[in-house]
Amino acid sequence: MRIPFTKKKVVEEESRKIKANDPSLDTTQYAGNEITTSKYNIITFLPKNLFEQFRRLANAYFLFLLCLQLIPQISSLAPITTILPLVFVLALTAIKDASDDIARHRSDREVNNRETKTVVGKEFVTKKWKDVKVGDMIQLTNNEFVTADVVIISSSDENGLCFIETAELDGETNLKVRQALEETCKLGEDLNELSSFDAEIEYEAPNNNLGRFEGNLTWKGKTYPLKNDNVLLRGTRLRNTQWAFGIVCYAGSDTKLMKNSGKATFKRTQIDRLLNRLILGIFCFLLVMCTIMTICSGLWESFVGYDFRSYLPWETFLSQDRRVGAVQKCLLVFLSYIIILNTVVPISLYVSVEFIRLLQSKFIDWDVNMYYAPNNVPAQARTTTLNEELGQIEYIFSDKTGTLTQNIMTFNKCSVRGKLYGYVTDEAGNESQEADKSKQLEFEEKEEDFEWYDQKLIDAIKNGDEDVNNFFTLLALCHTVMPEEKDGKIIYQAQSPDENALVTAARTFGFVFDNRNQSSITVRLQDKEETYDLLNILDFNNDRKRMSIIIKKEGKIVLYCKGADSKIKERLDASEKEIMAETDEHLNKFASDGLRTLLLAWKDLDEGEYNKWAESLDKANTSMENRDEKVSEVYEEIEKNLKLLGATAIEDKLQEGVPQCIENLARAGIKIWVLTGDKVETAYNIGLSCRLLTNDMDINIIDAEDEKGVAAKLDEIRNEMINKIEQLFGVKIEDRKKRLDWKDWGIDVMKFDQHRKNSTNNTNGNKDQPTVLNGNGSTATATTTEMGSQNSEGFDGFGLLITGAALVHVLTDKLKMKFLELGTMCKAVVCCRVTPLQKAEVVALVMDNEKKITLAIGDGANDVSMIQKAHIGVGISGQEGRQAVLASDFSFGQFCYLERLLLVHGRWSYLRISKFLRYFFYKNFAFTLCHFWFGFFSGFSAQTLYDPFFVATYNVFFSALPVLALGVFDQDVTAAQSIKKPHLYTPGQNHEFFNKKIFAESVIHGVLTSCIIFFIPYLSISNSTRPGGMTQADLQSFGFIVATIMVVVVNLENALEMWYWTGLYHFVLWGTIAVHFLFHFALYSTFIFKIFKTNYEYVGVAQAVLTTGNFWFTLVITCAILLLPVFCREFFRMRFMPNKTDRARLNQKYRMEEKAAFVAHIKQKIHQPRKVARSGYAFSQQEGWGPLITSGRMISKAPSRARPSNIINANTPSTNDYGSSQKTNVLDPIDDNSSKNEKEVLDPSTAKKTVTITEPPTASTSASKETDPLLLSSKAEQ
Repeated sequence: MRIPFTKKKVVEEESRKIKANDPSLDTTQYAGNEITTSKYNIITFLPKNLFEQFRRLANAYFLFLLCLQLIPQISSLAPITTILPLVFVLALTAIKDASDDIARHRSDREVNNRETKTVVGKEFVTKKWKDVKVGDMIQLTNNEFVTADVVIISSSDENGLCFIETAELDGETNLKVRQALEETCKLGEDLNELSSFDAEIEYEAPNNNLGRFEGNLTWKGKTYPLKNDNVLLRGTRLRNTQWAFGIVCYAGSDTKLMKNSGKATFKRTQIDRLLNRLILGIFCFLLVMCTIMTICSGLWESFVGYDFRSYLPWETFLSQDRRVGAVQKCLLVFLSYIIILNTVVPISLYVSVEFIRLLQSKFIDWDVNMYYAPNNVPAQARTTTLNEELGQIEYIFSDKTGTLTQNIMTFNKCSVRGKLYGYVTDEAGNESQEADKSKQLEFEEKEEDFEWYDQKLIDAIKNGDEDVNNFFTLLALCHTVMPEEKDGKIIYQAQSPDENALVTAARTFGFVFDNRNQSSITVRLQDKEETYDLLNILDFNNDRKRMSIIIKKEGKIVLYCKGADSKIKERLDASEKEIMAETDEHLNKFASDGLRTLLLAWKDLDEGEYNKWAESLDKANTSMENRDEKVSEVYEEIEKNLKLLGATAIEDKLQEGVPQCIENLARAGIKIWVLTGDKVETAYNIGLSCRLLTNDMDINIIDAEDEKGVAAKLDEIRNEMINKIEQLFGVKIEDRKKRLDWKDWGIDVMKFDQHRKNSTNNTNGNKDQPTVLNGNGSTATATTTEMGSQNSEGFDGFGLLITGAALVHVLTDKLKMKFLELGTMCKAVVCCRVTPLQKAEVVALVMDNEKKITLAIGDGANDVSMIQKAHIGVGISGQEGRQAVLASDFSFGQFCYLERLLLVHGRWSYLRISKFLRYFFYKNFAFTLCHFWFGFFSGFSAQTLYDPFFVATYNVFFSALPVLALGVFDQDVTAAQSIKKPHLYTPGQNHEFFNKKIFAESVIHGVLTSCIIFFIPYLSISNSTRPGGMTQADLQSFGFIVATIMVVVVNLENALEMWYWTGLYHFVLWGTIAVHFLFHFALYSTFIFKIFKTNYEYVGVAQAVLTTGNFWFTLVITCAILLLPVFCREFFRMRFMPNKTDRARLNQKYRMEEKAAFVAHIKQKIHQPRKVARSGYAFSQQEGWGPLITSGRMISKAPSRARPSNIINANTPSTNDYGSSQKTNVLDPIDDNSSKNEKEVLDPSTAKKTVTITEPPTASTSASKETDPLLLSSKAEQ
């Protein structure tokens, strides 16, 4: 029996072998299906949490001090003064950690207690997920999450197909298809057959490879291969399939989902780690001071104190020998001084830090500007210990689907035979930038997100425009979409969101795809039902980047083709050059708007030509050698001399504000890496539309599939980078083997244009002389004349895209540093087809080698590993569950809120905690060192200078509130200015506000302050007397004077540090100083003496000191000596050496830089030409669907039915039968190996021309009755 709360011993496996319906199977050697994502259990919480907390050296330091205070012979302070704050800090942190872990336990319990049906004997038995074991046969129903990793046995589809949603695994919301073996799918749902199923399954050991499964199923003496298509993984969800049966092969922690999930770790900020090192230094400094006091005490006791034992007796347990007793005495003094001088790092520091962080977290929670009203999702700081690190982020790792995008594709614009449709125009026919929602056209059937404003296209359809009708007929026919009838509504099951958008758009405009089988397609073209014979589907793959369909109707054969513009253009007939030139202009316009483009083409085929080609295709399909290559060659033969029909423009809807957010974060010096499960083409286009990739970036692609090819590509890109840098910036890189770094050449990546070499003649007339970069990155010989043609091209840094196949190799030890070097030289990196574990590996690569602060953001379970790995994890509460949110440190509803989280809350938090720390160390060194100086005048006896009440309350009442106000409320510029001026974020990245140098300056400042505060009052009162003739040089008066000056000086110093003065701060600052006087006046009054009847030696001191002019003169002169130099230094710095913050504050007041920047921006736009990057995107589908359809294995479930006319006049209420409940699903093919050959991402065009939109034609009263393109007259072909 296993002991509760202990981990099960891990058994190393090479392979597994199980037998279905075998009750004798020993499953104890395999992991159970119960999962645990929490960090603690009821037994391990206390020791494990305390261990983690005492890893913070400050806590260990205070524990050591507490042990010393428990020894009465050496302690002059009660142990309770350390016990209470230490317990408070430990308890507060423990409660927070327990709360977070309880949430994880609840999530685990909810998952583990889900129920599923298992086949036991000849009946169904309901089990909880945690009770499911390897070898169990389970039944899954539609919309149910898959319990564990299972081998499919049968499904409700007669061919054994079942559809799954893999959002939790790879972030993709499109559906994918899996299938049972043909031999087992006949078992169906017959319990007799299923319970007698006794196949033996042998398969690989548990691993984290989501795209691979290797095994064999042996049944009835025959062995059948199993692959990834035959397995349903935990975390996926059964969709559009009534039921499925399967055998559990991996359970619990062995499932591929859990193998790709990282472990929850204890995160500490960089400032925490720095504080640990600083505390070690302070402790060493403390030991040095105590050692000095110990040596001096030993000498003093030996030569002086021994002779005055009658007045200053030694402890009775000390030796009476002069030397031995002096040594024993000084050793006790050493420990006493450790206690007295421990206030250099008081425990109130950590209490204050935790309090400040808590309030900063609440400010995030309360920020209404980060509240997402549509989903009722507020921002949430799920941890209180990482706020300031939000102001130091240098790398952001982001998911794409659901994080940057909504994963919603909409048909946005189109070009039909040189005519542009979709742009909104005003009365004068000019393009309007803002669409008038009131002029949105209404349709009978449309998607909720579909919007159309251009009446010209509607009029063209009604007038029977042959080209437009042909255009939409192609969209209704040329695809691999499967329709399904459900509750009286058609649901399109498309293998990609783009396919779905195009077919849905065709339906919206009245060209409805109704039904299909392996040999025909049924559509309704303007309410007229047409059935076409389906002859061939020329399937899509990553090399072809297009798909074609060959259909026949009434003896006429037509080929329709759609694909990437780079592929279609080279297959057009020579007569299409003129129309292609016009379409090119439209493609450029679409690309500049960030839309995904696709070209459509067609051609007529005569029957003899087709029959000859069909014979060649049959031979290629039956070839035993190089079958795929031969089939592709045959496809090429028929896809020639095409006629251009037009172009489509699809918008991949981004989340609101994403482009502006990414652009601003990039201006803040943050590098953004997108880690997505999508293909290169998809990620590239999203990168353009969200401004992660820009037209002026030099973008490189790593798409090799073997290690040798990847290594060669890395070297090639590196050399290209070097050549580009030398060409543009005039630097000479002598050592090409040295790691590339912009800082080595003094180039600011945010200001490339300032460092560009001047291509025109230099002032000395030597045209060939290279420009030399000075140390600050400025040019020594450059002039401000216009750039010549050589450097006229814009340059916005480097971008890098890498495919999934290549990423496998670059993450190996041999190549990862080369990849990291190139990645850190780029402004943006996009990694495609990335598994969850690879996401964490990429994050770890940067974290471990760059030592930069990282942030990971995502919205699905596939992002959990990188969220947990990064310094900061952010979860977006989206449509893919709450796994990412539960694993995150911060969460909100939209990606765009990341801008405010970092540039406002993060920057302010870092600024505030930095100012708090440097001021806190200053004031405590000033306070503590006075004890040190006093030791030289008190026989090194560890006598305290201050009143014990003051020692206990200094960091609580007399200096706490102003410094807390500094750490909680201070701000250099407003939130709006913080967002408007993202360059203000860079000081946090460079650790400019708090580092070892600033800490040393604070310590020196504190030491000098303690000298002034101690010695000026000492000299002032050493020979002074009160009006009554009594001396003023008593310990109590001197201690009170030093304490009072200390309170006034440190609080006024705090005022000089504060930028954001409010009524609350005035109250806190002046109130603290006033409270000091009132408190001591009351404490030292005779009234207290009368109440407590104790002989308190400080009675009357305050009244006596405050009534002397000597005290007030000393106070004024000390404040002047300490504060005037600080004031003058700051004035000189701000006047003659202002930093970024100073300039921003000045600009906030006078708006001078804003005006100058606007003028410079306008000039730059005038002189800098813009190039337009053409989307080379075809459509994000995968190979394999054509054969599924033509073989009849995938059968349409939607019977054809008549529907009314689809288009409604503008400005009339919609009578959409489908409404918001209408859904369209997208599918992926059986073959998931789509990471191969992801090449030719873009075919850039450098031309950009003005497109003139003509006036809309007059509407016709009647639509054309005949719109079938197969029956068009020969006139349309001319």
